[in-house]
Amino acid sequence: MSTPTPEDLAAVEAQLGRAPRGVAAVAWRCPCGKPGVVQTLPRLDNGTPFPTTYYLTCQRAVAGCSTLEANGVMAEMTQRLREDEELAARYRAAHDAYLQDREALGHVPEIEGISAGGMPTRVKCIHVLVGHALAAGPGVNPLGDEALEAIGEFWLNPCQVGQSDAEGEQ
Repeated sequence: MSTPTPEDLAAVEAQLGRAPRGVAAVAWRCPCGKPGVVQTLPRLDNGTPFPTTYYLTCQRAVAGCSTLEANGVMAEMTQRLREDEELAARYRAAHDAYLQDREALGHVPEIEGISAGGMPTRVKCIHVLVGHALAAGPGVNPLGDEALEAIGEFWLNPCQVGQSDAEGEQ
């Protein structure tokens, strides 16, 4: 984790197409140096509770996650959680780790016990799971790790800092 610089926040704004909200840290960087996952505060400046602690900003990863979601991977993963007790236990542990990370940023009673992405019982958002997997590292979120593997090594194609999105910038 690193404290976001003004350049980081500008890069995230360009990635999102809007001003970022509640950024506490850069949780994962693309090898080009740009933020790829930001850690967000559990309560936004306007007072709104915000349960998504790890927000995926890397446009290549976002596109990969969107493709997986469009291909029905969320339903398949949710079904596997019902059938595989060991996977379900590891996913519950990922949920607990997520909650601990968020609680370290501040306590928000309105979202207590609620993580993100459907954890701990279903898969509702692959983007969240991938953001968590990238920020926490391998072995913490099993379904985030699987989604990352399915997306492939999207970061190996070097980002071209200064290019527009149309030219392939993250």
